[in-house]
Formats: sequence, C-alpha cells, structure tokens
Amino acid sequence: MVLSALSSFAQERDSLRTELLNQVNVTANRVQQKTLETAGSISVISARTLQTYQPRTTPEALMGSTGVFVQKTTHGAGSPFLRGLTGNQTLILIDGIRLNNSTFRYGPNQYLNTIDPFTIDKIEVLRGGGSVAYGSDALGGTLQLLTSNPAFSEKPAVHGKAVARYATSDMEKTLRAGVALSSSRVAFSGGVSIRNFGDLVGGDTTGKQSPSGYKDRAFDAKLLFALSDSWTLTLAHQSVSQKHVPLYYRYKLENFALNEFNPQKRSLSYFKLNGTTTSKWASEISLTGSWQATNEGRLSRKKGSNSLRTETDKVQTSGLIFNVQSNIAEFWNASSGIEIYNDQVASDKIDQVDGAGPVASRGLYPDDSKYLNYAVYSLHQLKLDDWRFSFGGRFNGFRIKVADEALGNVSVKPTALVGNASISYLLQDHSNFYTSFHSGFRAPNIDDMGTLGIVDFRYELPAYDLKPETSYNFEAGYKFRSDGFAMSAALFQNNLRNLITRVQVAGQKIDGIDVYRKENVEHAYIRGAELDVEYVFSEYWKIYGSGAYNFGKNVTKNEPVRRIPPLNGRFGLEYRRSQWYVRPEAWFAEKQTRLAAGDAGDNRIPKGGTPGWVVVNLMAGFDTKHFAVNAVAQNLTNEDYRTHGSGINGVGRSLWLTLTGRF
Repeated sequence: MVLSALSSFAQERDSLRTELLNQVNVTANRVQQKTLETAGSISVISARTLQTYQPRTTPEALMGSTGVFVQKTTHGAGSPFLRGLTGNQTLILIDGIRLNNSTFRYGPNQYLNTIDPFTIDKIEVLRGGGSVAYGSDALGGTLQLLTSNPAFSEKPAVHGKAVARYATSDMEKTLRAGVALSSSRVAFSGGVSIRNFGDLVGGDTTGKQSPSGYKDRAFDAKLLFALSDSWTLTLAHQSVSQKHVPLYYRYKLENFALNEFNPQKRSLSYFKLNGTTTSKWASEISLTGSWQATNEGRLSRKKGSNSLRTETDKVQTSGLIFNVQSNIAEFWNASSGIEIYNDQVASDKIDQVDGAGPVASRGLYPDDSKYLNYAVYSLHQLKLDDWRFSFGGRFNGFRIKVADEALGNVSVKPTALVGNASISYLLQDHSNFYTSFHSGFRAPNIDDMGTLGIVDFRYELPAYDLKPETSYNFEAGYKFRSDGFAMSAALFQNNLRNLITRVQVAGQKIDGIDVYRKENVEHAYIRGAELDVEYVFSEYWKIYGSGAYNFGKNVTKNEPVRRIPPLNGRFGLEYRRSQWYVRPEAWFAEKQTRLAAGDAGDNRIPKGGTPGWVVVNLMAGFDTKHFAVNAVAQNLTNEDYRTHGSGINGVGRSLWLTLTGRF
C-alpha cells in the first residue's frame, strides 16, 4: 500500500512542471536562451505571475523578486536595487531600448514608475551584467521590460479587455480599457489606463501618509505588419502622464508646504524591422529606431515662504539599434551590432514671489546640453558537448557638450572598452555549474557634470573632468531543475573603481547649505549570495522561497557602501487548480544597521538604522476565458514597516480587488 502510494505520488509529481528556470530569456546575450542554460543570475517574471500579484505600479511588480530590493522615496516612485546598486548604476530597458538617459540621478529615482504595468508581458532581471550587451550604467545589472505584442490570426478578429481595480481607503481607483484587432498580415493592440491613487495608508501606528496620492494617465498602441513570411515591421507608442506627485518625506521632515513632481511625463515611439535570411552570418536581422521624451517638473515652496520655485527638465532622446544574429556553425552563434543614442537636454528654473513678476535663472542642468552615445558590440556562444562558453566585447564612445553660464562651453569625449566571459557545464539538461566574469562601466552623464543647485540635502556645483566608473563582477553559480524541483544559487563579488561621489568643498556654504562637487575618488566592493528554490509536492501545491544577501564596503572611506539593502527575500505556498488559485506569501527584511556616514545623516533612515520586518500577503483569484477576479490582501498583520532608505512607509492592512472582462 505504501509503495503504491509513493509510486502514485511520483507519477503525479513527474507530470508537473516547475516555473523556475523553465523560461526563455533574451536579455543575457541578446538571443533567446533557456534560463537554465544561461551562465548568470537572471529572473523572469511572467505574465501569469503579474496576473497573480496585480502590482499597483511597475516598481512594485519587482517586490520580492530574487536579488531585487525596491526603495520608495515616495508613493509615486520606486527604485530597484540590483546587487546593492540603483539609480544610474543600474540599466533599465523597454523592449531593448534604453530608458536611462543623460539626466538619470545617482541613488534612488522615480523613472521606473513612468511605465504602465498593464502594458508589460514579461520582466527579465539580469543581475551583475549587461554592459557588453547594452552599454553604460549596468554596474549592478540590467532590468528589461518586454511589452505585450498583438498576435496575427488566420481570420479577421476583434478582442477587447476591460479592467477595474479598487483598494480599500480609496488608495487606488483604476480603469483600463484595451482592444486588439488581428488578421493574417496585420495585428493591432491599444489601451488607455486611468488611475487615481489616494494617500497611502501605512501600518498600525502610521495611518494615512498625506500628501502621497497622485493621478496617472497612460496610453499605448502597437501595430504589427507581416511584410512577408520572413519579415515583420512593428510600430509602437506609449505615453504616461502623472500629475501632482508629492515627495511625502519633504512635507513630513523638511518643512515644505509644497514639494511635488508636476508633471512627470514620459513618451516612447519606436519602429522595429525584424527578419530572417538564409545566410549563416545574418540568420536574423533587426533594426530599431526610437524617439523618447521625458518631462520632469518640480514645484516647491517652504512653509511661511511667499516664493514658489518651478523647475523643468526635458530630455529628448533619439536612438538607433542595428543587430545581427549569426549561426556561424552548429556549435557557434553570435549577436553583434551597433547602437547610437543622442540626448538633448532643456532645463530652466523660475522663481515667483507673490505680488511680483517671475524671475528666470539657470536650471538644474545647463540648458541645451547634448549627449551622444555610440557603440559597437559582439557576443558569442559556443557549445562543445556538455560545455558552454560565452564571451563578448563592446567599445563605447561619448560626445558630451554643455554650455555652462559660469564655466563657458565644455566638450568631453570619454570612451570605454568592456568584455565578459563565462564557462558552463551542463549535465543531462537539468543542471548547470557556471562561472562568469563581467566588466562594466558607467559614463559620466549630464547629471554628474552639470548639476547646479540644491539636491537632497546639499548644494551641488558642476564638474567637467570626470571619468567613467568601472566594475568587475565575478560570479559562480549552480542551477538545477527537474519536473518537481528547481533551484538557483550564486555567489558574487563586484569590484567598483573610479566611483563618482559628491565631495564637500571645504569652507563653502550657499544660503547656509554645504557645497559639494562630484569627483572620481572612491573604490568599493559588494559581495553576496542569492538563493531561489521551488518545489512542487503534489498535483496542485508548491512551495517556494528566495533570499539575497549583500555586503558592501567603501574601501576609500573604510565604511559601508551607501544604501546597501539588508538580507531580504520571500517564501510562500501556492494552491492552483483549474481556474482557481490561492497564494499566501511572506516578505522579509532583516534590520540594516551597517550605515555609511551619508546614511546616518539621511533623515529618511531612522537613527541607528532601519528595523527589520516580516509582511504577510494573501493572493487569490478565479480566471475564466471571459472573466477574472483577483484579490490581494496586503500586510495581514498590519505591520509598520519601511524598506531601507525609503521616504514613506509600506502599505498597511488593505484589500486590492481587480475585475477583468474579456471578449
């Protein structure tokens, strides 16, 4: 009887498939590759996972993901940390196109929040790599968001989708409507999102955090043409507009009567021509042209002041990517190409005193700055029996021109040469022992070089003699996958050189505020470990868990690296049967008391460090062909918590209900 039961259970389990390592990714080497076979740490967040979690924003879609720690400066922001680095030291891509531009700031920022989560089909997170494939900024890793594509159909067809979401305490009211049209040669999809976010309600002692709510409007459209059996043309557009996005901590901690982003806008239009040929040297060819615009407005007024300050930074980015995939031999394939991006920056500042006329002055950045980014790259993969070898290189050049009122015209031309290499041993298509090396860089940008004014808690001066930051990431890992069990483990060390940091100018103050200038003066390292496990133990049940640990040291200052996340992760249980699922899950973070001097002086971090926490969530849903209900009960114990370095506490006990209709 026992043997019979065990045999039945084994057959039942063997009929299942784990999700972990069972996906295909394109981010690691710019070609489709099984995640199990990838010689590096990469996580894939699928469309089904996004449907289960129903994230409020794109940054929140990453919460709990292995090796990712999301810091929230305010409710309308969210900055992902990849292996201890964030801001302009991590690279964000949308459908292969850089979101990062020449004004991306050091440290946490809000830019990821300008991507509508309803447009995302899949998220790929490559930790510790990406500079060879995609260029500057990938010191901590690369985050790629792949948007949904319409599908062709043999007969003309029309489909629609409507989504409504509501959260308790009026924390969210969302409506989303979309339509898809298809035929054998043409396919279209488009949608509109209208989202109103109320003030975020925290845990048991925090209550409503006001002001923190804002409004969000988004539009997207994508059109596919099958030009032939081998060639496809994609035309796409997406835009997001957010208004009156408060920086909550400035109201709470810094005596501001008004401090908000208004507006916070981003738009992206692109075409992509993609096709296949019979040549082994150009088995697949793609050409992508893009036009992206960001508009960040900042309004501020101190309590008791009669002066309103309006700052506006606009960046127009045009891009061109030409990529060729080559099947050089049965055991050898490659992906090579060129990239060009060009930024034009407009920046201004206006002070308006009640009863007087507006006074215009230099903005945060030199107006009409130009930033050209050009590169050539090649990545190669070799298969020799059970061994896999990969290597690649990139040359990147920049032409940066600024016209500064104080220092005159400045032109600099930094360059960078980076490479990577890895070795994998694959055993019977279910395990992978690998080791890899990635060199990376971050070129100085307009924010580094041209900033003039108050940033966070300091007054910053321009700096035009900066060199690229560099990284050298070493990693060793093991991946294993069977039908019922999967795991991924990695150890890494990232050595960072020529880090650009703010250095205080001795004896200088402006309006009583300390003065700083950026310099390449620091060396540091970040080492750590990551673990991801999933086990399917019956026909309908699975358990899973993940954790990440980062230890960062600023060697130059002999102190911790700033904002290093604490040990963090998640664990949970899922029941999924037919159209139903239930998924209780816990997120956790240990306390972080290893603080750099800058952390200790940051009023967003409690004295002595950020306390640890455990938050329990419950997700449940019912999904049919034409109708779906998804419910997320967050923070069941009403824990008061804050992710390390954030300017606002996490959400308290609440219910988020999403209704979806399809035809």
